[in-house]
Amino acid sequence: MTTLSRPDARATGTSEQPPLLAIRDLAKQYSPGGPYVCRELSFEVHRGDFVAIVGPSGCGKSTLLRMINGLLTPTTGEVLLDGAPVTGPPPEMALVFQDYTRSLFPWLTVAGNVAFPLAKRADLDAAAKRTRIDEAISAVGLAGFEDYHPYELSGGMQQRVAIARALAFRPQILLLDEPFASVDALTRESLEDLLLAIQDRYADEGITMLLVTHDIDEAVYLADRVEVLSPPPCRVVSDLTIDLTRPRNQIRTRGEAPFLAARAAIHELVGLDQQRAAGA
Repeated sequence: MTTLSRPDARATGTSEQPPLLAIRDLAKQYSPGGPYVCRELSFEVHRGDFVAIVGPSGCGKSTLLRMINGLLTPTTGEVLLDGAPVTGPPPEMALVFQDYTRSLFPWLTVAGNVAFPLAKRADLDAAAKRTRIDEAISAVGLAGFEDYHPYELSGGMQQRVAIARALAFRPQILLLDEPFASVDALTRESLEDLLLAIQDRYADEGITMLLVTHDIDEAVYLADRVEVLSPPPCRVVSDLTIDLTRPRNQIRTRGEAPFLAARAAIHELVGLDQQRAAGA
């Protein structure tokens, strides 16, 4: 394991606190006797953390996220949420996919899409649901667009709707699977800053984020920790703690020495793993 310096006080997870999420010795085969996608994969996430997962293309990052969310069953190993095994999608987690065009309902308005997951929440009355919807839309900067339909919005705005829908459910853990891969570079930077703003806005509730990304710069810019995966069968080869000043800034932060050091370390790790995989 490779570890950089400890983060500032903004990162709340400590070794003395029990982890919110524990991934224990995960292994996954899609067919008996088939190749392993991952094996002996373990790490922990504490409440309030922002953890990014990076690794070579095709190493199993999205498979890992789906096992964490309970959409896929591990072949062996387990995922624990507050100490309890995850056996199906838990209400404490919300997953934001890469392809927002498929995750939004085109016949519903922005407000209708955000309201959708709250429809069966019997513990919330109509006023509470309305408050949740309004707060989530405001949090992603779409106040005033409640009555628009997805086709009337840009790609970046559509992905904001998908994030707002997840936030309205008030998850303990927000899982993000390459959420900005389909937008242009400037929109991507805006959405990255949106995630940091959401983390600050919901800091009192201890919102925890787990991001899968191919973009090493994005991982370092956003995360408190970066889990670097090996080629398949993937496992964690490094757990990097990111020490960057806050608030983060797209220009200043990316020029800081800790940013450049973490970026270089991850590039080297991923590059060495790709060479080992090619040699094998």
